[in-house]
Amino acid sequence: MSPRLQKLLVLLAVLLFAAPSRGQESLDAMIARELDALVSTYKYLHSHPELSYYEKESAGYLAGELRTLGFEVTENVGDYRVPGRTSYGLVAVLKNGEGPTVMVRTDLDALPVEEKTGLPYASRVKTQTDEAEVSVMHACGHDLHMTSFLGTAKMLSQLQDRWAGTLVMIGQPAEERGAGAWAMLQGGLYSRFPKPAMALALHTNPNLEAGTVGYREGYALASADAVDITIRGSGGHGAYPQTTKDPIVIAAQLILALQTIVSREVNPLDPAVVTVGAIHAGTKHNIIPDEARLQLTVRAYKPEVRRKVLLAIERITQGIAAAAGVPPDRAPTVTLADEEFTPSTYNNPELTRRAVSALKSALGPDNVVATDPVMAAEDFGRYSLEGNQIPIFIFWLGAVDPLRLREAQEKGTSLPSLHSSKFAPLPEPAIRTGVKAMTAVVLDLMKK
Repeated sequence: MSPRLQKLLVLLAVLLFAAPSRGQESLDAMIARELDALVSTYKYLHSHPELSYYEKESAGYLAGELRTLGFEVTENVGDYRVPGRTSYGLVAVLKNGEGPTVMVRTDLDALPVEEKTGLPYASRVKTQTDEAEVSVMHACGHDLHMTSFLGTAKMLSQLQDRWAGTLVMIGQPAEERGAGAWAMLQGGLYSRFPKPAMALALHTNPNLEAGTVGYREGYALASADAVDITIRGSGGHGAYPQTTKDPIVIAAQLILALQTIVSREVNPLDPAVVTVGAIHAGTKHNIIPDEARLQLTVRAYKPEVRRKVLLAIERITQGIAAAAGVPPDRAPTVTLADEEFTPSTYNNPELTRRAVSALKSALGPDNVVATDPVMAAEDFGRYSLEGNQIPIFIFWLGAVDPLRLREAQEKGTSLPSLHSSKFAPLPEPAIRTGVKAMTAVVLDLMKK
């Protein structure tokens, strides 16, 4: 065999059997290789949920995985308003030369819901809180978020030849309580660690089929306020109401009057919601109590609309109590649960358009759909507020079995929503899409 032929055969062997480099290998192939492990991670996280303020094991699991990928990880980041409460926020940093700093967020917490999906990996967790023992379930997709987050971290750690800059990946606690983002910012997220030029997140959507993503430019999610109203009357015997100031009657009048705020005081072009979610009063059929307590949720997009609604609630509450003859020293109190306030989420238009372009290129235009804004709330919006002015973009991750979705649409029925005890994402296509989508957006924003 001639030397020339020998060289040709050696070259052929190299071409045939050498593994492709990360730069040559497609993102789809990389994700496919990791998919079984990611699905196992998802099932583990799903079956080990933790409530807001209790996310110690979830944060520790993520921290350990990120360290193995070469990230510099800091745990217990964040300061809550409540003294003595531990924040399990984590920050992972991967520096890769000169370039922009991009932040990717996942949330960690689950909900006090008893799971009824019947899945083999369903949660059977119960947690003792300060109030009671409750069942716990990942009914809002945060397990899917964490899994996509870890998959994205792995892809980007292996693709450092394609991007440059500083990648900051954060695990945020207490999203369901609207307190986690605030706590991490108070704990020095933007001063102790590289401050991002832009921030990204995704959230599971129960109305989009797995394999697709959705987006909204501008206002995407509403603000949310938890409002507590205490009406102080003067109790007595139910047979002699004329001797009392009945707080239940005042509460009933107030509930109806509050509905006129949205219908008569807010511009019809500005969405707002005032919902009375709970009323507590009385102990027995024939006793008029001294107090009635109401719990409200208030939603809006624009800050000025939010302020208008809250001021109207205070005015109407005081007015109805005064009209009922409640004396000034027994006037109602209207309080806001400041720690659980969630601002509206505004997707920066320029960043949104750039990210959507990357999503369409990675997933195909048919798998990237424009969606309507929703009145649900997400504290991800905080990362762009309070003087930070950082562009943010959060997009929806489809999670529903396409066959079930089409069947429900044809029959006019509803599938389990977020926070439902029967909410069950379709893991494999949702995880594959979540990892590919977030990785593609980061690569585009940080490309060399």
